[in-house]
Amino acid sequence: MKKHNYTSIPSQCILGEGPYWHAVRKSFFWGDIENGKLFEHNLKTEETKTRSFPHRLAVVLESEDGSLILGLDRKLAKFDLETEELTWLCEVESEFPLHRFNDGKVDPMGRIWIGTLSTLFTEGAGSLYRVDKDLKPEKQLDQLTISNGMAWTEDNKTYYFIDTPTRQIKAFKFDLETGEIEFKRIAIQIPEELGFPDGMCIDREGMLWVAHYGGAGVYRWNPTNGELLEKIDLPVPHVTSCCFGGENLDTLLITTAQENLSDAQLKEFPLSGDVFLVKTTAKGYSPNKTTI
Repeated sequence: MKKHNYTSIPSQCILGEGPYWHAVRKSFFWGDIENGKLFEHNLKTEETKTRSFPHRLAVVLESEDGSLILGLDRKLAKFDLETEELTWLCEVESEFPLHRFNDGKVDPMGRIWIGTLSTLFTEGAGSLYRVDKDLKPEKQLDQLTISNGMAWTEDNKTYYFIDTPTRQIKAFKFDLETGEIEFKRIAIQIPEELGFPDGMCIDREGMLWVAHYGGAGVYRWNPTNGELLEKIDLPVPHVTSCCFGGENLDTLLITTAQENLSDAQLKEFPLSGDVFLVKTTAKGYSPNKTTI
């Protein structure tokens, strides 16, 4: 497997997540869930700006008007980057104060898909929701433990989804018009020694780039035959998510975490919690924007 060069951006996140490419601002965004921090790194100026929220910040998405949609605790909110005004949109699972959002994406029709987990990681406590313009979250899957990475194929016929502890990437039949999903097959079963699948994105060849928590890298998998194609080795154990961005959509931004590492491990892997930029030969897609 070939060696990849990386650039690290210091952010020292307890749990870095939610990477997002904002083409208009030429910036990557990501969050530190536990500290409620939102980072913005401009690729042109190489400056990193931080904003803070009194909430766990798990998901960063974009509205068609250029504002961000943030997953804060169990609520979705619109965040105006100019005025820094926050507008609350909807909430899920208000009866479960220990729950929070974990990962989210926008589908090709502008609907938000976003999952939950219990902060105690209770088995089967999480769910996956679809949120349309009416702002009424509709449950799509339940009995999840750590609702995580997702991606759609270019033909919009397949939706890939990860429930992390299962070590599986599942393929669902996807109906673009209705947004309905139907389980088809297990596309990839991650071997135990490679850690746990976390966030992911898809490239233009239909291959999945998957962050492996406990697997010290991002792995490129073929979801058609389950074959491992390449790995981006990183100097940190807990790799949490990734997204394509940059002018040509051939730069991968990768988030990582410090959580669950001992003091000795943090000394051994001091870049844990930072983000990494890696140029790839593959290209990704511009992220979908929500109509909400």
